[in-house]
Amino acid sequence: MSMPKKLDQQTAREIRSILTKMNITQSKVFINLDTETIEIEDDYSVDDLLESAGILTPEQAKQLMDEVKKMREDEWI
Repeated sequence: MSMPKKLDQQTAREIRSILTKMNITQSKVFINLDTETIEIEDDYSVDDLLESAGILTPEQAKQLMDEVKKMREDEWI
């Protein structure tokens, strides 16, 4: 990724307002104007989830991984 560019407060407010109208409230997004898409950065990554996997039973861990894989497949269709 390239270097981040600083937004002025007014521009940031306007972009936040547009995103809020689209029901996007996360603070970190990547906007690709070429493909006209918005990628939302999750608050919790898969690595964060796997760190806590020690408290899951093996079956729960498998279900979690299966669900993450399914969500990724659905997301990129």
